[in-house]
Amino acid sequence: MDPNCIFCKIVAGTIPSRKVFEDEDVFGFDDINPVAAVHFMLIPKKHIASLADAGPEDAAVLGKILTLAARLAREKGSPEGFRTIVNTGKIGRQDVYHLHVHIIGGPNPLPRMIAKE
Repeated sequence: MDPNCIFCKIVAGTIPSRKVFEDEDVFGFDDINPVAAVHFMLIPKKHIASLADAGPEDAAVLGKILTLAARLAREKGSPEGFRTIVNTGKIGRQDVYHLHVHIIGGPNPLPRMIAKE
């Protein structure tokens, strides 16, 4: 746990959240600024700053997060599919430096992302 990390504080319960899942390794909560009808995040309870900082020892929890994403997206109302987003580092627009996976779905979750040159 990083005592200065907002997501570590959410896991510890010192900052409230709308929890959608919790087990010994993973914590899930609704995004505070949802961009779609279904928008929640899954994070490892262990503080890992970003995907670039994850090591081989983190493979199991990362696999668990992706598997949970599918199940929880269906349960929360996105049976047709969903988007997973992992922002990594400054260039990847990561704002909170605790690895987190956004799961976004429901009706019309987001317009298609089109790369602009």
